[in-house]
Amino acid sequence: MSGKLIMREEGNNLIMEWIFDAPREEVFKAFSDSKLLESWWGPEGWETNNKKFEFEPGGIWHYGMTCKDKSQGEFYGMESWGLAVYKEISAPEKIVHTDAFSDEEGNINESLPKTLITATFSEEEGKTKYVSVTEFPSSGAIRQIIDMGAAEGFSSQLRKLDALLSGNKV
Repeated sequence: MSGKLIMREEGNNLIMEWIFDAPREEVFKAFSDSKLLESWWGPEGWETNNKKFEFEPGGIWHYGMTCKDKSQGEFYGMESWGLAVYKEISAPEKIVHTDAFSDEEGNINESLPKTLITATFSEEEGKTKYVSVTEFPSSGAIRQIIDMGAAEGFSSQLRKLDALLSGNKV
């Protein structure tokens, strides 16, 4: 495993970078294959289930995450739903999609920011540099998501993906 989350803010954008010790095609597949995505998406101790997964421009990814780790206290048993709409897919280089918090039926939670995410995958000396640029409606919206623990959660799920790619059990 080689990952360490590098995160920075630029205007209304939150930029996160991670290096995977795996070929770009394998990393991209982990984002584009429904079963693989379910196996690592979400923070450690959380389980993800894809209700709908249409990996194509205009396609919908509707997923739910449930905390299965009793040691996470008040989070145990909690559910969190998300809804993404794919805008652009250029395998294995780029995925662009909107992202929003939702409920189980796919209704968007308007009290939380809706974002546009551009994920790029570039191969560097046999490793893959993953860069996620999340465009928020305002810098205040970035702060709202960071205060909810987004950096820790995202880092945690990328560690899960790192373990999956290196052949360790997730």
